[in-house]
Amino acid sequence: MRKIIHVDMDSFYASVEQRDFPELRGKPIAVGGSPDGRGVVATSSYEARRFGVKSAMPSRQALQLCPDIIFVYPRFDVYKEVSVRIREIFRRYTDLIEPLSLDEAYLDVTEDKKGIGSAIEIAREIKQAIKSELNLTASAGVSVNKFIAKIASDYNKPDGLTFIGPSKIIKFLESLPIERFFGVGKVTAQKMKGKGIHSGSDLKLFSEAQLIRDFGKSGSFFYNMVRGNDDRPVRPNRVAKSISVEDTFERDIMELEEMKTELDNLCYKLSRRLDLKSVSGRTLTLKVKFADFTLLTRSYTGSHFLSSYGQLKDEANALLDKVNLDDRKVRLLGVTVSNFFEHEFDAPRNGQLSLF
Repeated sequence: MRKIIHVDMDSFYASVEQRDFPELRGKPIAVGGSPDGRGVVATSSYEARRFGVKSAMPSRQALQLCPDIIFVYPRFDVYKEVSVRIREIFRRYTDLIEPLSLDEAYLDVTEDKKGIGSAIEIAREIKQAIKSELNLTASAGVSVNKFIAKIASDYNKPDGLTFIGPSKIIKFLESLPIERFFGVGKVTAQKMKGKGIHSGSDLKLFSEAQLIRDFGKSGSFFYNMVRGNDDRPVRPNRVAKSISVEDTFERDIMELEEMKTELDNLCYKLSRRLDLKSVSGRTLTLKVKFADFTLLTRSYTGSHFLSSYGQLKDEANALLDKVNLDDRKVRLLGVTVSNFFEHEFDAPRNGQLSLF
């Protein structure tokens, strides 16, 4: 039986800023773009989250929710340096590390370097090392597979440690609200609730065939998810040919300006993923799905490699301007970068990640 840990830093960017600048401690802050333009919140402190401020939210909206919020210019070079130090702590216990972003990763400690044996103890030591050496907190989830470990790490934030053993997995999942399941976004949660699915126990009543019929290929994932089935290995060196992000909206949108705001948020998320993988791409593809499920794509391939938020935003908006919307409502937008050029993890890149 495998021993998997999912480590997720608590409000990472904001916590680094509050650590380095004492005058920000205890105050609602947002790391990201200015609310004067079309800036985006990268992350917010827990003080700001109490007001409903969330990652990828337009900065203007964050200011409306929390008038006293302090916007902080992001220091991505610092965050990457801290991320490297966090991974060095991980490597004291295992080389089987799969980073998901700068601030979270899976670790397979079935065979750990120190011979500790207990995944719970390893998670406790990792959390303590991060706190004592970096003055930051992390939450950790421990279980027998990646899916359960990720849910567990989010269960008791911040600074939490949650273990879900084999004998407790089914009961835990059955009692979990459907929106707490990994992979279930707002739109999917609403659709599930419309079918009477409010918790894991409700989801378990549906057959795999029913779920595939109602939710497409994701249905099979949901079927296995609620049963705790996940045999995906922790993969240290995953190689992707493209990186994509997309979002299905809670309601169909028709105004071009609203579409561009949503597209800016997607480009920000995409820039973070590219930065994590230390890749740039020459090809950017825009995906538009209309309310009638008609799908349209537009691509741009240039001579320069794209990776920064500013580059992605400009090219994606240019592609959207070329789409004949014809007053049709849009239910989904997506952006993909391909034709990669790989960089060293800490090498400077053309178009360093920026929110401005």
